[in-house]
Amino acid sequence: MILEKHVEIERSIITSYRKRIWTKFIKSIQEFDMIQEGDKIAVCISGGKDSMLMAKCFQELKKHGKMNFELVFLTMNPGYNEKNKQKIISNAELLNIPITMFETNIFDAVAEIKDHPCYVCARMRRGYLYEKAKEYGCNKIALGHHFDDVVETILMGMLYGAQMQTMMPKLRSTSHPGMELIRPLYYVKESAIIGWMEKNELEFIKCACKITDKSLRKNQDENGSKREEMKKLLGKLREIYDDVDMNIFRSAQNVNLDTIISYRSQRTGEKHHFLDNY
Repeated sequence: MILEKHVEIERSIITSYRKRIWTKFIKSIQEFDMIQEGDKIAVCISGGKDSMLMAKCFQELKKHGKMNFELVFLTMNPGYNEKNKQKIISNAELLNIPITMFETNIFDAVAEIKDHPCYVCARMRRGYLYEKAKEYGCNKIALGHHFDDVVETILMGMLYGAQMQTMMPKLRSTSHPGMELIRPLYYVKESAIIGWMEKNELEFIKCACKITDKSLRKNQDENGSKREEMKKLLGKLREIYDDVDMNIFRSAQNVNLDTIISYRSQRTGEKHHFLDNY
């Protein structure tokens, strides 16, 4: 019997990539208590490889899991050109993901911003996703950030922000009461996602925004964004030591406050210095 393409893709997640993707997806959800009974989760699909894989993992969890929860597959069009928009739609059909697409003009809104346009864009996109998710009665949004994103965030904070911080596996929204953000691919490495994509001969859009389009990148460094720099740096570090990424990741879990000069609570804003109790 010849299986439909989406069935083969689904099987590859729990067979060929069971150890590298499926078990890590489940580990993230269980370890960080991401899903509770009765949740309605907006699975946010940008059209890239990460969010599309996350959507398929959620479908598998819903199909085989024992927990009662609902899913809405939410896709925002922030201003993609027609080619990229149609690519997202056709991939969703190929993968059997019933997306709900809504329109915004975020790309146009941030196109003229000179300082940190990617940060502003991300904040605006998240705000729109929270609002639309609430309209559908969801209490959570799920984003497709993966393990490499987490490690790159730690590096970027240290090297460019002079601070020790990480991308949290889940967090409560401060601007949308009752809403929560979860990152179920928290333990999944990007190399596994790329392997899954290539094995199944899939092709997804990348960033596709006007700012990172090379033809419009006049005032930006040729090497791209700071995050791209961190990706390249991480690649070089892995050539020296295979487990360096995991050690960077674990550094955010094994913080000894007695050996930190000072730290600040983001929740209260209160700052502590080691001399306070010296």
